[in-house]
Amino acid sequence: MWSCAWPAPAKINLFLHVTGRRADGYHELQTLFQFLDHGDGLAFRVRRDGRVRRRFGATGVARADDLAVRAAWALQPHAADGMGADIAVTKRLPVGGGLGGGSSDAATVLVALNHLWRCGLDRAAARRDLALGLGADVPVFVRGHAAWAEGVGERLEPAEPREPWYLVLVPPVTISTAAVFADPELTRHTPPITIRDFLSGAGSNVCEGPVRRRFPEVAAALDWLAARGVTARLSGTGASVFAAFTDEGSARRARRALPAAWRGFVARGRNHSPLATRLDALAGD
Repeated sequence: MWSCAWPAPAKINLFLHVTGRRADGYHELQTLFQFLDHGDGLAFRVRRDGRVRRRFGATGVARADDLAVRAAWALQPHAADGMGADIAVTKRLPVGGGLGGGSSDAATVLVALNHLWRCGLDRAAARRDLALGLGADVPVFVRGHAAWAEGVGERLEPAEPREPWYLVLVPPVTISTAAVFADPELTRHTPPITIRDFLSGAGSNVCEGPVRRRFPEVAAALDWLAARGVTARLSGTGASVFAAFTDEGSARRARRALPAAWRGFVARGRNHSPLATRLDALAGD
């Protein structure tokens, strides 16, 4: 029997600052994560032979590099002997798009298989012991609430930004986060800000300059949104860009005006992630 309808929602970075660089080479960040009611979908079938099999998933990603598979492997030591799974991922989020698709898939695997394998880990333990080892964005997806993040993304504080409708544009490019962070023109010493500063209008995405210069498709998408009188932002290190609208109708009208060859979608911002909502429903059964 398959356990279906496990969401792996997209995230957006409402701003992204690099405030320093550690001795180990990792960058110190400040950002505000918010979820979207749009993302990948996962289904699972529990196995008793200890095997983890990927039935569907991101094309062009080797099984050993697939974060969904790696998340299942990381959880297996906490499960009963012989526990395995078939994992099917319906991909809606682009690889290298700045929407956290791979990290969100990994978090959903951890949360879903923790439930299906009856491992008994609470979400705090999953974040601390497993999620960060899979990627800096994975803990916020496991936590399931919009968060102000610092450090390499592991220090999280709950946040309650407004929940507008967004138009998200997905330029046809894949961007390497490592390449953006290695760019010599990236601003690496942005003064820290507070949540109050952000709510008063402070904050930007310092990756936008390097990405604009390297990827004219992203620059064109940002400029198209800005020409409509809205504030356009890059999510993470890109390639996806977004703008907030006051209502769904305005966002959808802008979506219909996109050039024919462009991809984009409309989604609502969510401070409580769809994955957390699924867990709440299970707890109430």
